[in-house]
Amino acid sequence: MGGLDSPPYNPTSKPSSYSSSSYWNRTIKNTNKHNILTLIFISFLCSFFYLLAVWQNRSSGPAITTTATCTATLNTTTNLGPLDFVAHHTADHESSPGSGSHRVYPPCDVTYSEYTPCEYKRRAVKFTRDRLIYRERHCPKKWELLKCRVPAPYGYKSPFKWPVSRDYVWYDNVPHKHLTVEKAVQNWIRFEGDRFKFPGGGTMFPNGADAYIDDIGKLINLNDGSIRTAIDTGCGVASWGAYLLSRDILAMSFAPRDTHEAQVQFALERGVPALIGVIASKRLPYPSRAFDMAHCSRCLIPWDQYDGVYLTEVDRVLRPGGYWILSGPPINWKKYWKGWERTKEDLNAEQTRIENVAKTLCWKKLIEKGDIAIWQKPINHKNCKRAKKVNSIRPFCPNPDPDRAWYTNLETCHTPLPEVSKDEDFAGGQLAKWPKRLNAIPPRIYRGSVKGVTAKIYQEDIKLWTRRVSYYKTVNNQLGQPGRYRNLLDMNAYLGGFAGALVDDPVWVMNVVPVEAKVNTLGVIYERGLIGTYQSWCEAMSTYPRTYDLLHANLIFTLYENRCEMEDILLEMDRILRPEGSVIFRDDVDILVKIKKITDALQWDSQIIDHEDGPLEREKLLFVVKTYWTSPPITTNEQDTNTSP
Repeated sequence: MGGLDSPPYNPTSKPSSYSSSSYWNRTIKNTNKHNILTLIFISFLCSFFYLLAVWQNRSSGPAITTTATCTATLNTTTNLGPLDFVAHHTADHESSPGSGSHRVYPPCDVTYSEYTPCEYKRRAVKFTRDRLIYRERHCPKKWELLKCRVPAPYGYKSPFKWPVSRDYVWYDNVPHKHLTVEKAVQNWIRFEGDRFKFPGGGTMFPNGADAYIDDIGKLINLNDGSIRTAIDTGCGVASWGAYLLSRDILAMSFAPRDTHEAQVQFALERGVPALIGVIASKRLPYPSRAFDMAHCSRCLIPWDQYDGVYLTEVDRVLRPGGYWILSGPPINWKKYWKGWERTKEDLNAEQTRIENVAKTLCWKKLIEKGDIAIWQKPINHKNCKRAKKVNSIRPFCPNPDPDRAWYTNLETCHTPLPEVSKDEDFAGGQLAKWPKRLNAIPPRIYRGSVKGVTAKIYQEDIKLWTRRVSYYKTVNNQLGQPGRYRNLLDMNAYLGGFAGALVDDPVWVMNVVPVEAKVNTLGVIYERGLIGTYQSWCEAMSTYPRTYDLLHANLIFTLYENRCEMEDILLEMDRILRPEGSVIFRDDVDILVKIKKITDALQWDSQIIDHEDGPLEREKLLFVVKTYWTSPPITTNEQDTNTSP
């Protein structure tokens, strides 16, 4: 169900934790014999330790608890053959009661098919429209959290495989035709039978994003590896980011959930990195000095208003020497002013104000050619501080924490760059060009600004995750199959090792650094040429349902123990995971046993297996697959009515 001519899905298959090359050559008869002997041996061990615990309880105090250990051992050793994880593509199981005493999580109503908890329309209207604050994150209180599973729309299909998905999305997955009408003349999106086609057009690039990027490439160098990370503000359906990928440039695209229905959802279905977001009153959820390039193509952000606060935020996340690219109003107003239905005087005044804000940030305007204008941020602030004495330079923020960006208010003061000794030095350290950047020691580490992380620890982490991902691929053989997964999420990314080990695969990884983590490492991840965001997993993520094909949850539930409810995190994971998507949990065995009880209630297929270092490690792995099911068919004749929350 996953492409133009793709075979039926074969969700994750898992060999046993006892697997070896010789084992798989054994006969079925010998396997069954081995199973029986293993069960007898395990039963003997459990009985022995139980009797030992009873004896100790009688003689010296409380008994030793062996239930969780035996349960985990049975889970990892009795399933000596691969499990059948093939989904049946029906929702018939919804009528089946939950097994045993497990809680059952029923399907939510079909109106919640596109539910984004922290961008909920009915909650948003309670907030002011000034500066688009109502479109920021406003998350539900604990008593408002849904305890049901968000359904996929009826007829949902696995997305087209990359790179076909860049150009095609199934209509049933995002049943909204609004953009095909509103943006018809701008070549954004077309409806063709059972699918949407994305020709790559945009408001300011009707000839296609590829040609538009070529025009940018004539003005700045996009090919030498110096530009790797980019941010696209007001991204539309993220065609700019989609076509940058072929140039090894990774863009973080965002747009608010607004009247242009499903922009970000379309981007994610296409297999392009994106989040729901808006520049309003809070900082963007990224560290300082994260992006080599920032872009706005008619993104409708009032850069010249509110004392230039929005452009000041772009400056915070832009790397020293990075570029800001603006196309659309007011650029080239002499050509477009009539079509924009504005006066020459108004547009000229707006551009003058933008130019003045850029000057207060010490940016240099490199060029304005045709529809494109480009500014460059200085590589350090030495000259800027000298000029402050004679010119009108924006005041620097006193004692700032430039990487703090979770519900942090925007400021109009200038985020200072790290100090340098020479005019030609890059503040914070110069980055290697891509692809060397991926494994070079990040400046934040060799400068000692990340507490407890040394160059040696960083290099060992790279080796560790190379080995772990290799092990993952032996357990989940589909992780190594090109096209099976595209959108990945690492829920506790640390230094980005999981993403770094997958960089040569046709996938992208959203690296999350939880705000509750002991050390803020997201800046290191960006210095490696990867992308990510801050997130508290006690709240919902700013993304649509069914965003990710695979979730990686490393020690998440150890981190959030006693902080928020396990079931609420798992329900959020269920919301953002595609049908037939996979999850890899790493955690203490006792925690995994608790997780498995809830994933069973969510009707996920699951199996606990041993750590890559063997069965003696308390840390285990839980591999799960979300089963395929959808909402029932819609009976109304109106198929494109927006009824989602």
